[in-house]
Amino acid sequence: MTSVWESLTVDARDPARLARWWAEALGYQVVIDRPDEVVIRQSPDRFPGLVFVPVPDDRQVKNRLHLDLRPADQEAEVERLVDMGARHVDVGQDDVDWMVLADPEGNEFCVLRQRG
Repeated sequence: MTSVWESLTVDARDPARLARWWAEALGYQVVIDRPDEVVIRQSPDRFPGLVFVPVPDDRQVKNRLHLDLRPADQEAEVERLVDMGARHVDVGQDDVDWMVLADPEGNEFCVLRQRG
């Protein structure tokens, strides 16, 4: 027996704001918007999605799980995401071909180069 991946849950101080940020970043849409959870997906019936739930505290340490994004143009995508409120982060990655950014609440994610 196996499981099907339905969603990834993200703790957030402001779930609605962070969900909308990620929806814009990924081209997703908000499919559920309640005080206790905000869900985004590519379309209402397409899985997996991201679920944002409220927590009372800020993130304290480096993420143990993060998203990797692979855009057609890494440089342009990094610029777009930074313009949206992401910031560059150094997690000790040294000289690599991906960029580490953090979303508005400090959750790290990587922007990879185009597959070649």
